[in-house]
Amino acid sequence: MPQISKDEVLKALSRVKSPDLESDIVTEKLVSDPIISGGKVIVSITVPAEAAEMLEPLREAAEKVVENLEGVEQAMVVLTADRGARTGGPQAGAPMRAAPAAPAAPRQAPPQGGARPGPEAGPQKAGVPGVKKIIAVASGKGGVGKSTTAVNLALGLSANGLSVGILDADIYGPSMPRLLKISGRPEEVSGRVLKPMENYGLKVMSIGFMVEEETPMIWRGPMVISALTQMLREVAWGDLDVLVVDMPPGTGDAQLTMAQQVPLAGAVIVSTPQDLALIDARKGLNMFKRVNVPVLGIVENMSFFLCPHCGERSDIFGHGGAEHEAERIGVPFLGAVPLHIDIRQTSDAGVPVVVAEPQSEHARIYRRIAERVMEGLAEAGGEGARRPPSIVVE
Repeated sequence: MPQISKDEVLKALSRVKSPDLESDIVTEKLVSDPIISGGKVIVSITVPAEAAEMLEPLREAAEKVVENLEGVEQAMVVLTADRGARTGGPQAGAPMRAAPAAPAAPRQAPPQGGARPGPEAGPQKAGVPGVKKIIAVASGKGGVGKSTTAVNLALGLSANGLSVGILDADIYGPSMPRLLKISGRPEEVSGRVLKPMENYGLKVMSIGFMVEEETPMIWRGPMVISALTQMLREVAWGDLDVLVVDMPPGTGDAQLTMAQQVPLAGAVIVSTPQDLALIDARKGLNMFKRVNVPVLGIVENMSFFLCPHCGERSDIFGHGGAEHEAERIGVPFLGAVPLHIDIRQTSDAGVPVVVAEPQSEHARIYRRIAERVMEGLAEAGGEGARRPPSIVVE
């Protein structure tokens, strides 16, 4: 069956009326360039942020017309909430049209000698059905081995007797399909709910299952948030003790979305030992603290190198920087992972070292890190189910 073209998708979407009902969403330039991979079609519709919730019927209508096209196996249409979105000329009393957002009230100065009070927290956010604890694995910058750490941590938790899932939240650079040697596309369970992929005892969801490996995800922040929310909440995770979320690097939309939309039980920060990486790791750590997410600890990755031929140790990136930082700021140091060819080779082969060489010292290191994370979760007790934080911009 020939692959459907972008023109065919846009032609179908041109049958969907824009929010002002005067034209269609394609003519009004509200539709992104469709991403097509095999029988999967992904497209976004730009709408005003304040109208996103009431425009859900628009999204459903667009998704339906794309799904009905011959050659389309699955369609994903998301709303990109944009306060500057164009939605046609003003029409008095037009249906499905949101009123302008009210101006923000002036902020009061913080009281002297005390912390600045945030706005009163809203209602408690619901967790993910069947998932007991959700933890984030994050880094301040890319290239520090965060995804490799996340997958081996998840496997370490599984090896310690927990039922574990992993969500690949790095929309721009998904790694889980390759790290866990999973191919194919998730099946639909019912409606929009997808069945997670599985390997090595882990349940897995990633945007990498939806698009080809070399397809770039040229998405703005709101579309990333929408996709992340769908992968989190529209997946039949089943009963999990822990869901590990492999965060994108940095301190942006994805991290704040997770902090606001789900009760995170804690965060694990991954860094290499050198000062440049630690500067960014501090930013990630402080971001989680500001949004009231417990930091379960820091992992020092690529901590040292042992020559496989002569046994000589080399501290290529320095050594102990992350451990000293953890001690300085009073958070647990979870462990040091060496720079070793076996970890790299097993990761590239899609058989992580905890599975490929379970009796090796590297696998034992990851299992010990997993044990310390479990201890941190136990100490946190019910904190993972508390009210989500209110974010205050200083």
